[in-house]
Amino acid sequence: MSLANFPNVSDWLAMSNGRLQVRTGKVDIGQRISTALAGIARHELTLPSNLVNVQPVGTDGSPDEGMTSGSNSIEQSGHAVRLAAATLRAQVVTYLCNRLGGRPEDWSLEKGELTGPGTNRPLALLDIVGEIGLDMPVNPGARIADAGALSGLPMRGLPELVQGTYRFLHDLDLPGMRHARVVHPPHAEARLGGIRSDVEAKLEDEGLSVFRDGSFLAVTGPAEWPVVRAAQRLANACEWDAGDGLNDSDIYDALTQANGLRLAVEDGMPIKDAPIPNELTETTHHARYERPFTMHGALAPSAACATWDGKTLQIKTHSQGIYILRESIAESLDLSTDDVILTFMPGSGCYGHNGADDAAFEAALIAMRLPSTPVLLKWTREDEHAWEPYGPAGATELAARIGPDGRLEAFSAEAIGGTFRGRPRSGPNQAGPAKLLANNFRADPINPQPGVPNMNRHGGLQRNLVPIYDIPETRYVKNLLPRMPLRTSALRCLGAALNVFAIESFMDEIARDQGADPFAFRKAHLTDARAIAILERLEMELVARPAKAGSGRGIAYAQYKNAMTRVGVSVDLKVSDAAEIELERIILVADAGRVVDRDGLAAQLEGGALQAASWALKEAVIWDRDGVTSRDWDSYPVLRFSDVPEIDVVILDKPDCKSVGAGEASPGPVLAAISNAVCDATGLRGRRLPLTPDTLTSLALQE
Repeated sequence: MSLANFPNVSDWLAMSNGRLQVRTGKVDIGQRISTALAGIARHELTLPSNLVNVQPVGTDGSPDEGMTSGSNSIEQSGHAVRLAAATLRAQVVTYLCNRLGGRPEDWSLEKGELTGPGTNRPLALLDIVGEIGLDMPVNPGARIADAGALSGLPMRGLPELVQGTYRFLHDLDLPGMRHARVVHPPHAEARLGGIRSDVEAKLEDEGLSVFRDGSFLAVTGPAEWPVVRAAQRLANACEWDAGDGLNDSDIYDALTQANGLRLAVEDGMPIKDAPIPNELTETTHHARYERPFTMHGALAPSAACATWDGKTLQIKTHSQGIYILRESIAESLDLSTDDVILTFMPGSGCYGHNGADDAAFEAALIAMRLPSTPVLLKWTREDEHAWEPYGPAGATELAARIGPDGRLEAFSAEAIGGTFRGRPRSGPNQAGPAKLLANNFRADPINPQPGVPNMNRHGGLQRNLVPIYDIPETRYVKNLLPRMPLRTSALRCLGAALNVFAIESFMDEIARDQGADPFAFRKAHLTDARAIAILERLEMELVARPAKAGSGRGIAYAQYKNAMTRVGVSVDLKVSDAAEIELERIILVADAGRVVDRDGLAAQLEGGALQAASWALKEAVIWDRDGVTSRDWDSYPVLRFSDVPEIDVVILDKPDCKSVGAGEASPGPVLAAISNAVCDATGLRGRRLPLTPDTLTSLALQE
């Protein structure tokens, strides 16, 4: 899609100061996409690393590739950059053949230099590019360089990170800049009644400015710490109308088909107006798996810097979706999109939609009142935990029928939950602005809209709802709850985390019930040779690493979106007498096709495994009628360094296959492997995350 929308070499490559500039619309939020894209261009053109750079991503000059999400960056941007570079290489050789003679095969390219007929010294490729330019269409059939992993790619920015000199968005210090903090309401239903006038007057006397637009309230000043203290003083001076408060009834009781908008799913695609398939008959196994609301848990709270010069609004943001955010901010402020420029700058990156978009809009609101003054707005940890859009709570209900031969004859899966589509995408009735938090509280508010179903293949709730296994009779249903008590949006893996957790736990349950080996049971339902190869390699790795006495071992397998990276997982763990789970070892075997950045791929898989471990063992948003109560790392615990197990990653390189996304491939199967290992160790089957000591103790008492 990226290449179809931007079909020219100049859309993807540029020259500046004698260096090749890679252009992309995908932002680097720690997944090393800039390292990989630079590596792809270097590989195709044999250039040394000091001659290749990646341009900053901004709405004023980068190709619009939509969201940086869904593990699509290598498949989209990487594919485009590879073909653009391959096209350029072929054009350079053709140019030299016409000018100096010879055939294309007579010319060789090495270390960015060409040698061939009629030359007595190497010719620098980039000098030739300067002569012929980059204004040419990308050839989709261009011959790419010999396959192979780009091993040892130096991570861009690593020296600065290690030395502590890397400049994040939060570190900006611009001439004349003012700092800003927002005073958010106690909860989403609360509205600002009044502010004690004496406090507001004292703040103004101290050189601080208070901004109010309905229930949107903020304070700014030239120095950061006084603004931090002023925000607390202002918060203490506010009177809030709490209304009816938040709905604090049991969320799992609400996760039912009766409360959802039901859609039949075929091949991962919801089918509008299709009848809901009948339930299976004579099923032999049933289970329901559940997941709570979860946070992104970014290490630093969100931030943004905005400047308004009276005509153009410029915003520096760590948003993953700068183009759609630009449209919604422009619509919210009645500006042309040409007059709103968003530039990505690294901040508290995460996979999914955290508070970055909201912080960007809040900074813009304040900057519009302070012309020609940069405004750096930062959320606090409490802001981030209480106000970021969460990953929705959900449930996956499964049923199956086993035939006389011990194989699955029929399988049913229903996903139930809230929307993952909370990003500010433009649409009817101000759909985009309605998803920006501050718009909900302004004097002329734009109220949140009910969630609408994601109708894309393997999108939203139905991502990986269809198992990768071969089963004769199947039925799949998506049940979207349009409204939930907490605001929700995209979180890493979307529905795949819960659905893979459910399916792979269910496969383990059925295999145990049949007395079947978990590897053999899975392989009996697979015809994909690459999937079978993953499981066979994992099994071989486990033979070489016997589980410790008293430990539990669980395995799982999945292919993200049934089309991307294949991952087999094993987890070894032990459970103490106090029902505390200690992870000992995680082994990941992955097939991501042709490997571009081996170190980056391994890091993606490891990071996904650790995030899944945190979801599995610790994370859950807590709230009551008065608001979200899990507002710090004690009330919302995450995996700590002391909890990190040994992790081994085995990558099966497939140089003749296309590269596929891997950033979200490991969390789902790791969740299931942990649950399966707990069952192996204790006999207890945890079907609701997280698997805390209280959860396991409760399960034990029910036995």
